[in-house]
Amino acid sequence: MTDIAEGRDIVVGIDPCGTGRLALAWAVDEAHRRKVRLRLVLGVPPRHDTQHVDDGPRHDALRQTGSDALKDAAAWAGERHRDVKLAIGLLDGAPAPVLCRLSHHARMVVLGSRHLDRAQEIFDAGSVVLPVTAQAHCPVVVVGDAEHVTQQPAYLVVGVDGSESSKAAVALAFREASLRGCALRTISVWLPPVFSFQDDTVALNAQRRMLSETVAGWSEQYPDVALTHEVPVGHPVETLAEAAEHALALIVGRRGRGGYTGMHLGSVVHGLLHRAHCPVITVPVA
Repeated sequence: MTDIAEGRDIVVGIDPCGTGRLALAWAVDEAHRRKVRLRLVLGVPPRHDTQHVDDGPRHDALRQTGSDALKDAAAWAGERHRDVKLAIGLLDGAPAPVLCRLSHHARMVVLGSRHLDRAQEIFDAGSVVLPVTAQAHCPVVVVGDAEHVTQQPAYLVVGVDGSESSKAAVALAFREASLRGCALRTISVWLPPVFSFQDDTVALNAQRRMLSETVAGWSEQYPDVALTHEVPVGHPVETLAEAAEHALALIVGRRGRGGYTGMHLGSVVHGLLHRAHCPVITVPVA
């Protein structure tokens, strides 16, 4: 085991409550698959700046709890894949900012989901999913449910809307599908406008062209990936979540860098984090 150091590692946020084994399993499996190091990270919030309350004992207890959680997680990960190199980091700072800082030099950040409701995710100081997903500089994987590895043939789903972030998501999706030896479903959901003077057939054809143009060239680069193009009609969150019901993962782009609270994360990505029953991978614009 090594000390924490800069590098293109996979970073996984460790929950001091001892939950999040699904996320840790996903992360160590991914490190094994890619033959890269896995960094187990836990941020300890700073002491309160107050003249009236001695926060030292509480802070020391938090550090001890965090240290114990990291050791337990490292032992568990080491048993799962003995060949994976591990680094552990008990770092000073609130968990979300710590992970966002590490995302500058990470291949991806992996988080577990406590399945908090929206209000809890925004206002709970212990929440990291929304702010990290909104602000990270690398792909973020939120593992609330396991991969559906028993589904045959195995497949990934990527949502495409023509934006630069969805183009980045497509690039990652092809790489991941090739790495896993699975199929890839590229899906662009058309949500009919309430009022439109355009013929629906024309609009659907335009959506199909956009999807084909976004994916063009990737099949040649990854001829081993079985690819499908789909343009279903419906709401993007519900349709993508349903399509990924038995997927290894759902991959979507993330536009810009949202505020710390995650309020600017985007309604589709935010909705999928709650609705999808497989790991959700969000990809920022490179």
